[in-house]
Amino acid sequence: MELHDRSRAGVKILALEGSFDTYTAEPIRRWLDEATRSAPAHVVVNLSQVDFMDSTALSTLVQGMKRAREKGGELYLCGLQSPVRLIFELTRLDRVFEIFVSEEDAVQAIKGEATH
Repeated sequence: MELHDRSRAGVKILALEGSFDTYTAEPIRRWLDEATRSAPAHVVVNLSQVDFMDSTALSTLVQGMKRAREKGGELYLCGLQSPVRLIFELTRLDRVFEIFVSEEDAVQAIKGEATH
């Protein structure tokens, strides 16, 4: 698992590459904890290069989303490949998370939310 992080327009972006599972979740959890430490916590997780996720990965994202919301922000997802999107659909987490096709769309949506 590779993590690439950056910031754009006040939005923290984490792009992941590889398998997101029990064995790789801890550094992602730590990054999300840090990213959601101060308000407003606006985060986009780019999953376009993730080919596998397990329940630990889903739990890590749910916890990150809860922390972002507690800090007056949002955690949005983008770029889900078909196998990963299917996991979100089967668990119905596609109804919990805002999921965007592109990172640009997710960043723009958060910026729009932040101005309301």
